[in-house]
Amino acid sequence: MTAPEFTRLTDLAQPRLGAKVVYATDDFFAEKSRLIAPADPVFIPDKYDDHGKWMDGWESRRKRIPGHDYCIVKLGRPGMIAGLEIDTRHFTGNYPPAASIDVCCSPLETPDDNVVWENLVDRTDLNGHDRRFINIEDDRVWTHVRLNIFPDGGVARLRIYGRVHIDWADRGTEEIIDIAAMEFGGRGVACNDEHFGKLSNLIAPGKGVNMGDGWETRRRREPGHDWALLELAHMGVIEKIIVDTAHFKGNYPDRCSIQAIGNVSCDDKMLAEQAEHWPVLLPEQKLEADREHQFSTEITAHEPVRFIRLNIFPDGGVSRLRLFGRVTNG
Repeated sequence: MTAPEFTRLTDLAQPRLGAKVVYATDDFFAEKSRLIAPADPVFIPDKYDDHGKWMDGWESRRKRIPGHDYCIVKLGRPGMIAGLEIDTRHFTGNYPPAASIDVCCSPLETPDDNVVWENLVDRTDLNGHDRRFINIEDDRVWTHVRLNIFPDGGVARLRIYGRVHIDWADRGTEEIIDIAAMEFGGRGVACNDEHFGKLSNLIAPGKGVNMGDGWETRRRREPGHDWALLELAHMGVIEKIIVDTAHFKGNYPDRCSIQAIGNVSCDDKMLAEQAEHWPVLLPEQKLEADREHQFSTEITAHEPVRFIRLNIFPDGGVSRLRLFGRVTNG
C-alpha cells in the first residue's frame, strides 16, 4: 500500500511529542493508550489476559445498550491536521463498521462538558484488517481529537498527521532553539533511503533510545552517498549543529556534510531534485561511532535558511540532528 503524501507530515498523536489518550468510554478488552503506540500493531495468536484475547490497539466490549463508544486524544502539540489514518489491522470479527472524527481546542488535558466539539470527518465506513487514509482540508488549529466508533469494537492505531503550530510572534528572535526540532514544527521532507530507520527520527525529542530510533539506510553497494532533506520549523540562522551517532557503532557514516537554502516555492519532489545544488552550510566532516559531534566554527557564513540536506558518506545511521540558531523575520 502506498501511503498518501500527508503521511510525510508530523504525527501529532505520537507519545514522544506528549500526546495521550486521555479518555475512553470503554477499554475493557484493550487499553486505550495502545491506540497511539508508535510501533506498527502486531498479532500474538496465543496471548490472552484476564479480559480475554490480547489485542494491540484500543478495544471496547460488546455494547448492549444504545449509543456508541469513543475516545479522546490530546495532541502532543497544537496543530493543523492534514490527514488521518484509522488502522484496524488484526481486528477482523471485532472491528467497528464505521467511525467519525471530532476536534476541539481546550486548555485542559481532558476537555470538560463545556467544550465545543466540531465534526472534522463524517461517519465513514471501515473494514477489518485495513488501513483507512482520510485527507483533510482544514487550516484551523486543534488540541484534541475524538474518535467515535459505531457502535463498538477495536481500532489498532490512530495517526493524526499535520503541522505543529507555534506562535512565533510571542517567542521573539533572541532565543536560541533547535530550529529543526519536531516539537517546534520541523519535518522530514524526503530521503533516498530509510530501510532500517525513519527519517522523522532525526528530529524527534530527546536522545535516541536504540538504533531503531534513528535514521538508518541500507548498506550501499553502488557509487554515491545517502541523503536526507528536512524543513526547519522557521527561517533562521544556524549557530551550532549536533550530529549524534548514538548507538551506531559498526554502521555509522564515515563522514557528513550539510547544504541549506532559504524559502523556495516548489513541491517536495522538485525540492529534493534541486537540493544537490544548494550552498554548503557545513563542509564535509569526519564522524565517529556512538558519539555526539558538535560543530560551530565549521559552519559557513549564510543567509537565513529554511531547508537543509544532510549528506552521509557513503551510508549508515544517524540518531539525531540538531540545528541550533535564532529564528528570523525573513
